[in-house]
Amino acid sequence: MTPELLVLVLAGLLQGLQFVLYAVPANLDLGLRKTLGPRDPQGPEAPLERQVSVLTGRLGRALSNHFEGLILFAIAVMAIAVSRQSTPFTVLCAWVYLLARILYVPAYAFGWVPWRSIIWATGWGATMLMLTAALI
Repeated sequence: MTPELLVLVLAGLLQGLQFVLYAVPANLDLGLRKTLGPRDPQGPEAPLERQVSVLTGRLGRALSNHFEGLILFAIAVMAIAVSRQSTPFTVLCAWVYLLARILYVPAYAFGWVPWRSIIWATGWGATMLMLTAALI
């Protein structure tokens, strides 16, 4: 397994941890009757995100954001791994991405301004550099 693939697996585990960090308080905020239900958008109730605490809502948005970033990171890792272009630079980019995603969770949850955006941009930038490296 290349180092980049290892980081991708760790990023997947982080995604699982983020899901738990969101799901547990969401279930506590909303109750099992609601979270086990179909969550149909019809009806007078507000969307679920508006029915949870501010912290739980932020954890949910951080989770969704990581799903979006993880897709591009996975493309970068697979391009590097399949083409056998792993270098110290791409390994560094992979670890920077993972570190940024780990830091992004508390940054989003606790509203670290402007650090949340800077941390996000760091992870995104590392991914873009990996994609560019795959083309070189």
